[in-house]
Amino acid sequence: MSDCCSPNAKSVPLHVAVIGTGSAAFAAAIRAAEEGASVTVIEGGEVIGGTCVNIGCVPSKIMIRGAQMAHNQAHHPFDGIERCVPRIDRAALVRQQQGRVEELRHAKYESILEANPAITLVRGWAHFEDRQTLVVIGPDGGEQRLTADRILIASGARPAIPAIPGLAETPYWTSTEALVAEALPAHLLVIGASVVALELAQAFLRLGSKVTILARSVLLSKEDPELGQGLAEALKEEGAEILLHTLPDAVAHDGEQFILLTRAGEIRGDRLLVATGRRPNTDRLALERIGVETAPNGAIVIDDHLRTSVEGIFAAGDCTDQPQYVYVAAAAGTRAAINMTGGDAALDLTAMPAVVFTDPAVASLGLTELRAKQQGIATDSRRLDLENVPRALANFDTRGFVKLVAERDSGRLLGAQILAADAGEMIQTAALAIRNRMTVEDLAGQLFPYLTMVEGIKLCAQTFSKDVSQLSCCAG
Repeated sequence: MSDCCSPNAKSVPLHVAVIGTGSAAFAAAIRAAEEGASVTVIEGGEVIGGTCVNIGCVPSKIMIRGAQMAHNQAHHPFDGIERCVPRIDRAALVRQQQGRVEELRHAKYESILEANPAITLVRGWAHFEDRQTLVVIGPDGGEQRLTADRILIASGARPAIPAIPGLAETPYWTSTEALVAEALPAHLLVIGASVVALELAQAFLRLGSKVTILARSVLLSKEDPELGQGLAEALKEEGAEILLHTLPDAVAHDGEQFILLTRAGEIRGDRLLVATGRRPNTDRLALERIGVETAPNGAIVIDDHLRTSVEGIFAAGDCTDQPQYVYVAAAAGTRAAINMTGGDAALDLTAMPAVVFTDPAVASLGLTELRAKQQGIATDSRRLDLENVPRALANFDTRGFVKLVAERDSGRLLGAQILAADAGEMIQTAALAIRNRMTVEDLAGQLFPYLTMVEGIKLCAQTFSKDVSQLSCCAG
Protein backbone atom coordinates (compact mmCIF):
# COMPACT_ATOMS: atom_id res chain seq x y z
CA MET A 1 0.00 0.00 0.00
CA SER A 2 1.29 3.42 -0.92
CA ASP A 3 1.04 4.96 2.54
CA CYS A 4 2.69 2.04 4.37
CA CYS A 5 5.95 3.03 5.91
CA SER A 6 8.29 1.37 8.36
CA PRO A 7 7.44 2.17 12.00
CA ASN A 8 11.15 2.77 12.54
CA ALA A 9 10.86 5.86 10.34
CA LYS A 10 8.19 7.42 12.57
CA SER A 11 8.71 9.13 15.90
CA VAL A 12 5.56 7.46 17.21
CA PRO A 13 5.32 3.66 16.74
CA LEU A 14 2.83 2.42 14.18
CA HIS A 15 -0.32 1.27 15.98
CA VAL A 16 -1.75 -2.03 14.76
CA ALA A 17 -5.11 -3.24 16.07
CA VAL A 18 -5.96 -6.94 15.75
CA ILE A 19 -9.51 -8.22 16.14
CA GLY A 20 -9.23 -11.72 17.60
CA THR A 21 -6.67 -13.71 19.58
CA GLY A 22 -6.37 -16.94 17.60
CA SER A 23 -3.53 -18.27 15.48
CA ALA A 24 -3.75 -15.63 12.75
CA ALA A 25 -4.13 -12.84 15.30
CA PHE A 26 -1.18 -13.87 17.46
CA ALA A 27 1.11 -14.59 14.53
CA ALA A 28 0.37 -11.08 13.29
CA ALA A 29 0.72 -9.47 16.70
CA ILE A 30 4.09 -11.09 17.37
CA ARG A 31 5.50 -10.17 13.96
CA ALA A 32 4.16 -6.60 14.06
CA ALA A 33 5.71 -6.13 17.52
CA GLU A 34 9.03 -7.47 16.18
CA GLU A 35 8.82 -4.81 13.46
CA GLY A 36 8.49 -2.09 16.09
CA ALA A 37 4.73 -1.58 16.08
CA SER A 38 2.53 -1.05 19.10
CA VAL A 39 -0.13 -3.76 18.98
CA THR A 40 -3.58 -4.01 20.53
CA VAL A 41 -5.37 -7.36 20.35
CA ILE A 42 -9.09 -7.46 21.04
CA GLU A 43 -10.96 -10.51 22.35
CA GLY A 44 -14.68 -10.77 23.01
CA GLY A 45 -14.72 -14.33 24.34
CA GLU A 46 -13.90 -15.66 27.78
CA VAL A 47 -10.51 -17.12 26.81
CA ILE A 48 -7.83 -16.16 24.33
CA GLY A 49 -6.28 -18.49 21.76
CA GLY A 50 -9.05 -18.97 19.22
CA THR A 51 -10.45 -22.22 17.87
CA CYS A 52 -7.40 -24.44 17.39
CA VAL A 53 -6.00 -24.65 20.89
CA ASN A 54 -9.31 -24.32 22.75
CA ILE A 55 -12.06 -26.15 20.86
CA GLY A 56 -10.48 -27.45 17.65
CA CYS A 57 -7.20 -29.04 16.62
CA VAL A 58 -5.69 -29.70 20.04
CA PRO A 59 -8.61 -31.27 21.95
CA SER A 60 -9.85 -33.17 18.90
CA LYS A 61 -6.47 -34.76 18.18
CA ILE A 62 -6.11 -35.78 21.83
CA MET A 63 -9.55 -37.39 21.72
CA ILE A 64 -8.79 -39.09 18.40
CA ARG A 65 -5.50 -40.49 19.71
CA GLY A 66 -7.14 -41.85 22.85
CA ALA A 67 -9.85 -43.49 20.77
CA GLN A 68 -7.19 -45.05 18.56
CA MET A 69 -5.48 -46.56 21.61
CA ALA A 70 -8.79 -48.07 22.72
CA HIS A 71 -9.48 -49.44 19.25
CA ASN A 72 -6.02 -50.97 18.92
CA GLN A 73 -6.39 -52.86 22.21
CA ALA A 74 -9.43 -54.64 20.87
CA HIS A 75 -8.67 -54.85 17.15
CA HIS A 76 -4.91 -54.93 16.54
CA PRO A 77 -3.76 -57.32 13.77
CA PHE A 78 -0.98 -59.22 15.56
CA ASP A 79 -1.18 -62.86 16.58
CA GLY A 80 0.16 -63.70 20.01
CA ILE A 81 -0.94 -60.45 21.63
CA GLU A 82 -4.19 -60.72 23.56
CA ARG A 83 -7.02 -58.52 22.33
CA CYS A 84 -9.28 -56.98 24.94
CA VAL A 85 -12.07 -54.44 25.05
CA PRO A 86 -10.89 -51.64 27.35
CA ARG A 87 -13.00 -49.95 29.99
CA ILE A 88 -13.48 -46.33 29.01
CA ASP A 89 -13.56 -43.57 31.63
CA ARG A 90 -14.65 -40.71 29.41
CA ALA A 91 -14.57 -38.16 32.23
CA ALA A 92 -10.90 -38.96 32.94
CA LEU A 93 -10.08 -38.65 29.24
CA VAL A 94 -11.71 -35.23 29.12
CA ARG A 95 -9.85 -34.04 32.23
CA GLN A 96 -6.50 -35.03 30.71
CA GLN A 97 -7.44 -33.49 27.38
CA GLN A 98 -8.53 -30.18 28.86
CA GLY A 99 -5.48 -30.07 31.10
CA ARG A 100 -3.27 -30.18 28.02
CA VAL A 101 -5.45 -27.55 26.33
CA GLU A 102 -4.92 -25.21 29.28
CA GLU A 103 -1.16 -25.88 29.27
CA LEU A 104 -0.84 -25.06 25.58
CA ARG A 105 -3.08 -22.01 25.82
CA HIS A 106 -0.86 -20.61 28.55
CA ALA A 107 2.41 -21.52 26.81
CA LYS A 108 1.46 -20.31 23.33
CA TYR A 109 -0.85 -17.39 24.08
CA GLU A 110 -1.16 -16.13 27.66
CA SER A 111 2.58 -16.22 28.42
CA ILE A 112 3.33 -14.38 25.17
CA LEU A 113 1.10 -11.51 26.28
CA GLU A 114 2.77 -11.48 29.68
CA ALA A 115 6.25 -11.35 28.15
CA ASN A 116 5.68 -8.84 25.34
CA PRO A 117 5.05 -5.26 26.50
CA ALA A 118 4.40 -4.14 22.92
CA ILE A 119 1.19 -6.22 22.80
CA THR A 120 -1.84 -5.09 24.83
CA LEU A 121 -5.01 -7.14 25.34
CA VAL A 122 -8.39 -5.40 25.35
CA ARG A 123 -11.48 -7.40 26.35
CA GLY A 124 -14.71 -6.86 24.45
CA TRP A 125 -16.50 -7.13 21.11
CA ALA A 126 -15.24 -4.79 18.41
CA HIS A 127 -16.99 -3.16 15.49
CA PHE A 128 -15.95 -0.48 13.02
CA GLU A 129 -16.93 3.14 13.45
CA ASP A 130 -14.78 4.22 10.50
CA ARG A 131 -11.73 2.94 8.63
CA GLN A 132 -9.35 3.65 11.48
CA THR A 133 -11.61 3.53 14.52
CA LEU A 134 -12.94 0.53 16.41
CA VAL A 135 -15.59 0.63 19.10
CA VAL A 136 -15.09 -2.09 21.69
CA ILE A 137 -18.04 -3.07 23.90
CA GLY A 138 -16.53 -4.39 27.11
CA PRO A 139 -17.88 -7.15 29.37
CA ASP A 140 -19.53 -4.51 31.56
CA GLY A 141 -21.24 -2.89 28.59
CA GLY A 142 -18.93 0.10 28.51
CA GLU A 143 -17.56 1.45 25.24
CA GLN A 144 -13.94 2.10 24.33
CA ARG A 145 -12.73 3.67 21.09
CA LEU A 146 -9.44 2.60 19.54
CA THR A 147 -7.75 4.40 16.68
CA ALA A 148 -5.16 2.45 14.71
CA ASP A 149 -2.94 3.00 11.70
CA ARG A 150 -3.59 -0.52 10.45
CA ILE A 151 -6.32 -2.99 11.44
CA LEU A 152 -6.24 -6.76 11.02
CA ILE A 153 -9.51 -8.69 11.19
CA ALA A 154 -8.82 -12.18 12.52
CA SER A 155 -12.17 -12.90 14.13
CA GLY A 156 -12.35 -16.60 13.25
CA ALA A 157 -15.41 -18.70 12.56
CA ARG A 158 -18.09 -20.68 14.38
CA PRO A 159 -20.16 -23.78 13.56
CA ALA A 160 -22.67 -23.29 10.77
CA ILE A 161 -26.06 -24.75 11.67
CA PRO A 162 -28.31 -25.88 8.79
CA ALA A 163 -31.88 -24.62 8.63
CA ILE A 164 -33.54 -27.97 9.33
CA PRO A 165 -37.06 -27.64 10.78
CA GLY A 166 -37.05 -28.27 14.52
CA LEU A 167 -33.27 -28.49 14.91
CA ALA A 168 -32.83 -25.16 16.69
CA GLU A 169 -35.25 -26.24 19.43
CA THR A 170 -33.24 -29.35 20.33
CA PRO A 171 -30.17 -29.83 22.58
CA TYR A 172 -27.88 -30.77 19.70
CA TRP A 173 -24.09 -30.76 19.96
CA THR A 174 -21.60 -28.91 17.87
CA SER A 175 -17.98 -30.06 17.99
CA THR A 176 -17.47 -27.71 20.95
CA GLU A 177 -19.87 -29.64 23.18
CA ALA A 178 -18.92 -33.05 21.80
CA LEU A 179 -15.24 -32.64 22.65
CA VAL A 180 -15.89 -32.05 26.36
CA ALA A 181 -18.87 -34.38 26.86
CA GLU A 182 -18.06 -36.57 29.86
CA ALA A 183 -20.58 -39.30 29.01
CA LEU A 184 -20.46 -41.43 25.89
CA PRO A 185 -23.67 -41.59 23.88
CA ALA A 186 -25.24 -44.99 23.38
CA HIS A 187 -26.13 -43.93 19.83
CA LEU A 188 -24.60 -40.80 18.29
CA LEU A 189 -26.22 -39.34 15.19
CA VAL A 190 -23.91 -37.18 13.08
CA ILE A 191 -25.12 -34.71 10.47
CA GLY A 192 -22.17 -33.92 8.22
CA ALA A 193 -19.63 -35.75 6.08
CA SER A 194 -16.51 -33.62 6.05
CA VAL A 195 -13.49 -33.25 8.30
CA VAL A 196 -14.94 -32.53 11.76
CA ALA A 197 -17.94 -34.82 11.32
CA LEU A 198 -15.87 -37.83 10.29
CA GLU A 199 -13.04 -37.34 12.77
CA LEU A 200 -15.40 -37.14 15.74
CA ALA A 201 -17.73 -39.83 14.43
CA GLN A 202 -14.89 -42.34 14.32
CA ALA A 203 -13.56 -41.26 17.71
CA PHE A 204 -16.92 -41.84 19.40
CA LEU A 205 -17.32 -45.11 17.50
CA ARG A 206 -13.98 -46.34 18.80
CA LEU A 207 -14.79 -45.29 22.35
CA GLY A 208 -17.90 -47.45 22.29
CA SER A 209 -20.81 -45.47 20.85
CA LYS A 210 -23.00 -46.69 18.04
CA VAL A 211 -22.67 -44.08 15.26
CA THR A 212 -24.88 -43.15 12.32
CA ILE A 213 -23.55 -40.61 9.80
CA LEU A 214 -25.93 -38.66 7.56
CA ALA A 215 -24.31 -37.09 4.50
CA ARG A 216 -25.85 -34.48 2.21
CA SER A 217 -24.09 -36.17 -0.73
CA VAL A 218 -21.02 -38.38 -0.17
CA LEU A 219 -18.15 -38.42 2.29
CA LEU A 220 -15.54 -35.74 1.62
CA SER A 221 -17.44 -34.48 -1.41
CA LYS A 222 -14.81 -31.84 -2.26
CA GLU A 223 -12.02 -34.41 -2.53
CA ASP A 224 -11.15 -37.04 -5.11
CA PRO A 225 -14.11 -39.48 -5.01
CA GLU A 226 -11.83 -42.44 -4.30
CA LEU A 227 -10.82 -40.93 -0.96
CA GLY A 228 -14.37 -40.69 0.33
CA GLN A 229 -15.25 -44.13 -0.98
CA GLY A 230 -12.21 -45.72 0.64
CA LEU A 231 -12.82 -43.99 3.97
CA ALA A 232 -16.49 -45.00 3.92
CA GLU A 233 -15.48 -48.64 3.52
CA ALA A 234 -13.10 -48.37 6.48
CA LEU A 235 -15.70 -46.74 8.72
CA LYS A 236 -18.32 -49.33 7.80
CA GLU A 237 -15.88 -52.12 8.65
CA GLU A 238 -15.61 -50.61 12.13
CA GLY A 239 -19.38 -50.60 12.50
CA ALA A 240 -20.49 -47.13 11.47
CA GLU A 241 -23.78 -46.77 9.62
CA ILE A 242 -23.46 -44.31 6.74
CA LEU A 243 -26.46 -42.85 4.94
CA LEU A 244 -25.41 -41.06 1.76
CA HIS A 245 -27.57 -38.41 0.06
CA THR A 246 -29.60 -38.22 3.25
CA LEU A 247 -30.31 -35.19 5.39
CA PRO A 248 -33.17 -34.92 7.89
CA ASP A 249 -36.35 -33.27 6.73
CA ALA A 250 -37.05 -32.44 10.37
CA VAL A 251 -35.50 -32.94 13.81
CA ALA A 252 -37.27 -33.33 17.15
CA HIS A 253 -36.31 -34.23 20.72
CA ASP A 254 -38.72 -36.01 23.07
CA GLY A 255 -36.77 -35.34 26.26
CA GLU A 256 -34.63 -38.46 25.92
CA GLN A 257 -33.97 -39.09 22.26
CA PHE A 258 -33.49 -37.20 19.02
CA ILE A 259 -35.90 -38.14 16.25
CA LEU A 260 -34.72 -37.47 12.71
CA LEU A 261 -37.24 -37.76 9.91
CA THR A 262 -35.46 -38.78 6.71
CA ARG A 263 -36.21 -40.39 3.39
CA ALA A 264 -34.67 -43.53 4.87
CA GLY A 265 -37.28 -43.45 7.63
CA GLU A 266 -37.25 -42.34 11.24
CA ILE A 267 -33.83 -42.43 12.93
CA ARG A 268 -33.40 -42.20 16.69
CA GLY A 269 -30.37 -41.58 18.88
CA ASP A 270 -29.61 -40.16 22.30
CA ARG A 271 -27.16 -37.51 21.01
CA LEU A 272 -26.94 -35.49 17.81
CA LEU A 273 -23.72 -33.90 16.52
CA VAL A 274 -24.16 -31.20 13.87
CA ALA A 275 -20.91 -30.73 11.95
CA THR A 276 -21.84 -29.12 8.66
CA GLY A 277 -19.05 -26.59 8.29
CA ARG A 278 -18.20 -23.24 9.83
CA ARG A 279 -19.26 -19.66 9.13
CA PRO A 280 -17.06 -16.57 9.49
CA ASN A 281 -17.46 -14.37 12.58
CA THR A 282 -18.00 -11.15 10.65
CA ASP A 283 -21.66 -10.33 11.24
CA ARG A 284 -21.09 -8.10 14.29
CA LEU A 285 -18.14 -6.09 12.88
CA ALA A 286 -20.23 -3.52 10.92
CA LEU A 287 -18.09 -4.11 7.84
CA GLU A 288 -20.77 -2.61 5.63
CA ARG A 289 -20.18 0.72 7.34
CA ILE A 290 -16.69 0.98 5.86
CA GLY A 291 -17.21 -0.99 2.64
CA VAL A 292 -15.19 -4.16 3.28
CA GLU A 293 -16.14 -6.67 0.59
CA THR A 294 -17.48 -10.02 1.77
CA ALA A 295 -18.65 -13.21 0.08
CA PRO A 296 -22.31 -14.30 0.39
CA ASN A 297 -21.45 -16.40 3.46
CA GLY A 298 -19.85 -13.41 5.21
CA ALA A 299 -16.23 -14.38 4.50
CA ILE A 300 -13.96 -11.39 3.95
CA VAL A 301 -12.55 -11.22 0.43
CA ILE A 302 -8.78 -10.73 0.46
CA ASP A 303 -5.91 -10.80 -2.04
CA ASP A 304 -2.68 -12.77 -1.71
CA HIS A 305 -1.22 -9.96 0.43
CA LEU A 306 -4.12 -10.31 2.91
CA ARG A 307 -5.53 -6.91 1.91
CA THR A 308 -9.26 -6.30 2.02
CA SER A 309 -11.08 -3.97 -0.34
CA VAL A 310 -10.44 -1.08 2.09
CA GLU A 311 -6.99 0.46 2.32
CA GLY A 312 -5.29 -0.07 5.66
CA ILE A 313 -7.53 -2.98 6.66
CA PHE A 314 -6.26 -6.55 6.37
CA ALA A 315 -7.79 -9.91 7.24
CA ALA A 316 -6.48 -13.40 7.94
CA GLY A 317 -7.67 -16.79 9.11
CA ASP A 318 -11.07 -18.44 9.18
CA CYS A 319 -13.02 -15.18 8.78
CA THR A 320 -11.68 -14.85 5.22
CA ASP A 321 -12.29 -16.67 1.95
CA GLN A 322 -9.08 -18.69 2.38
CA PRO A 323 -9.04 -22.38 3.40
CA GLN A 324 -9.86 -22.85 7.08
CA TYR A 325 -6.67 -24.45 8.37
CA VAL A 326 -4.71 -23.20 11.36
CA TYR A 327 -1.38 -23.30 9.52
CA VAL A 328 -2.87 -21.19 6.73
CA ALA A 329 -4.17 -18.75 9.34
CA ALA A 330 -0.80 -18.46 11.08
CA ALA A 331 1.07 -17.99 7.80
CA ALA A 332 -1.48 -15.38 6.73
CA GLY A 333 -1.18 -13.52 10.02
CA THR A 334 2.59 -13.30 9.74
CA ARG A 335 2.44 -12.04 6.17
CA ALA A 336 -0.29 -9.57 7.01
CA ALA A 337 1.90 -8.11 9.75
CA ILE A 338 4.83 -7.81 7.35
CA ASN A 339 2.63 -5.93 4.90
CA MET A 340 1.06 -3.73 7.57
CA THR A 341 4.51 -2.61 8.69
CA GLY A 342 5.87 -1.72 5.28
CA GLY A 343 6.93 -5.06 3.82
CA ASP A 344 5.81 -7.02 0.79
CA ALA A 345 4.81 -10.64 1.49
CA ALA A 346 2.39 -12.83 -0.46
CA LEU A 347 0.75 -16.04 0.69
CA ASP A 348 1.09 -18.80 -1.91
CA LEU A 349 -1.33 -21.69 -1.39
CA THR A 350 -0.45 -23.72 -4.48
CA ALA A 351 1.33 -26.36 -2.37
CA MET A 352 -1.06 -26.39 0.60
CA PRO A 353 -1.55 -29.88 2.09
CA ALA A 354 -4.77 -30.84 3.86
CA VAL A 355 -5.31 -33.73 6.28
CA VAL A 356 -8.37 -35.46 7.74
CA PHE A 357 -7.26 -37.21 10.94
CA THR A 358 -9.37 -40.32 10.61
CA ASP A 359 -7.86 -43.82 10.50
CA PRO A 360 -6.95 -44.37 7.76
CA ALA A 361 -6.20 -40.68 7.42
CA VAL A 362 -6.91 -38.67 4.29
CA ALA A 363 -4.33 -36.27 2.90
CA SER A 364 -4.56 -34.26 -0.29
CA LEU A 365 -2.59 -31.63 -2.13
CA GLY A 366 -2.75 -29.72 -5.38
CA LEU A 367 -4.98 -30.77 -8.26
CA THR A 368 -7.20 -33.79 -8.62
CA GLU A 369 -7.78 -35.27 -12.06
CA LEU A 370 -11.14 -33.49 -12.26
CA ARG A 371 -9.84 -30.07 -11.22
CA ALA A 372 -6.97 -30.35 -13.68
CA LYS A 373 -9.42 -31.21 -16.46
CA GLN A 374 -11.59 -28.23 -15.50
CA GLN A 375 -8.50 -26.05 -15.91
CA GLY A 376 -7.77 -27.51 -19.33
CA ILE A 377 -4.69 -29.43 -18.18
CA ALA A 378 -4.06 -32.85 -19.71
CA THR A 379 -2.96 -35.27 -16.99
CA ASP A 380 -1.68 -38.75 -16.37
CA SER A 381 -2.33 -40.38 -13.01
CA ARG A 382 -1.49 -43.54 -11.12
CA ARG A 383 -2.99 -45.19 -8.06
CA LEU A 384 -0.92 -47.56 -5.94
CA ASP A 385 -2.84 -49.65 -3.41
CA LEU A 386 -1.05 -50.07 -0.09
CA GLU A 387 -0.75 -53.81 -0.53
CA ASN A 388 2.20 -52.83 -2.77
CA VAL A 389 3.94 -50.86 -0.01
CA PRO A 390 6.29 -53.05 2.07
CA ARG A 391 5.78 -51.07 5.30
CA ALA A 392 2.00 -51.43 5.03
CA LEU A 393 2.46 -55.19 4.65
CA ALA A 394 4.75 -55.25 7.68
CA ASN A 395 2.15 -53.28 9.63
CA PHE A 396 -0.59 -55.73 8.59
CA ASP A 397 -2.59 -52.69 7.53
CA THR A 398 -3.04 -52.31 3.78
CA ARG A 399 -6.15 -50.12 3.87
CA GLY A 400 -5.82 -47.29 1.37
CA PHE A 401 -3.73 -46.06 -1.52
CA VAL A 402 -1.42 -43.39 -2.89
CA LYS A 403 -2.51 -41.51 -6.00
CA LEU A 404 -0.37 -39.06 -7.96
CA VAL A 405 -1.55 -36.69 -10.69
CA ALA A 406 1.02 -35.44 -13.20
CA GLU A 407 0.97 -33.12 -16.20
CA ARG A 408 0.86 -35.43 -19.21
CA ASP A 409 3.52 -33.86 -21.39
CA SER A 410 6.08 -32.78 -18.80
CA GLY A 411 5.49 -35.34 -16.04
CA ARG A 412 5.47 -32.51 -13.48
CA LEU A 413 3.65 -33.47 -10.29
CA LEU A 414 0.36 -31.56 -9.96
CA GLY A 415 -1.41 -33.29 -7.10
CA ALA A 416 -1.40 -36.13 -4.59
CA GLN A 417 -4.20 -37.94 -2.79
CA ILE A 418 -3.40 -40.40 -0.01
CA LEU A 419 -5.58 -42.70 2.08
CA ALA A 420 -3.37 -44.34 4.70
CA ALA A 421 -2.88 -44.50 8.45
CA ASP A 422 0.14 -42.22 8.07
CA ALA A 423 -1.21 -40.04 5.26
CA GLY A 424 -0.72 -36.86 7.28
CA GLU A 425 2.98 -37.65 7.74
CA MET A 426 3.43 -38.62 4.09
CA ILE A 427 1.81 -35.69 2.29
CA GLN A 428 4.53 -33.12 3.01
CA THR A 429 6.93 -35.01 0.75
CA ALA A 430 4.52 -34.44 -2.12
CA ALA A 431 4.12 -30.80 -1.05
CA LEU A 432 7.85 -30.21 -1.31
CA ALA A 433 7.91 -31.96 -4.67
CA ILE A 434 5.18 -29.71 -6.05
CA ARG A 435 6.80 -26.61 -4.56
CA ASN A 436 10.04 -27.50 -6.35
CA ARG A 437 8.26 -28.41 -9.62
CA MET A 438 9.53 -31.98 -9.55
CA THR A 439 8.40 -34.59 -12.06
CA VAL A 440 7.23 -38.07 -11.19
CA GLU A 441 10.49 -39.28 -12.71
CA ASP A 442 12.38 -37.06 -10.26
CA LEU A 443 10.38 -38.53 -7.38
CA ALA A 444 10.89 -42.09 -8.59
CA GLY A 445 14.65 -41.58 -8.56
CA GLN A 446 14.89 -40.18 -5.03
CA LEU A 447 16.24 -42.15 -2.07
CA PHE A 448 13.43 -43.03 0.34
CA PRO A 449 14.15 -44.92 3.58
CA TYR A 450 12.96 -48.51 3.78
CA LEU A 451 10.66 -49.58 5.50
CA THR A 452 8.57 -46.40 5.63
CA MET A 453 5.07 -45.53 4.57
CA VAL A 454 6.30 -42.47 2.68
CA GLU A 455 8.13 -44.83 0.35
CA GLY A 456 4.68 -45.39 -1.11
CA ILE A 457 5.02 -42.02 -2.85
CA LYS A 458 8.23 -43.17 -4.55
CA LEU A 459 6.64 -46.49 -5.53
CA CYS A 460 3.58 -44.73 -6.95
CA ALA A 461 5.87 -42.44 -8.94
CA GLN A 462 7.67 -45.48 -10.29
CA THR A 463 4.38 -46.90 -11.61
CA PHE A 464 4.32 -44.19 -14.25
CA SER A 465 7.10 -46.08 -16.03
CA LYS A 466 7.24 -49.63 -14.63
CA ASP A 467 5.38 -52.44 -12.85
CA VAL A 468 6.46 -52.14 -9.22
CA SER A 469 5.16 -55.60 -8.43
CA GLN A 470 8.08 -56.95 -10.42
CA LEU A 471 10.71 -55.05 -8.41
CA SER A 472 12.65 -56.39 -5.45
CA CYS A 473 11.46 -55.07 -2.10
CA CYS A 474 13.65 -51.97 -1.96
CA ALA A 475 14.64 -51.55 -5.60
CA GLY A 476 15.84 -48.09 -6.58
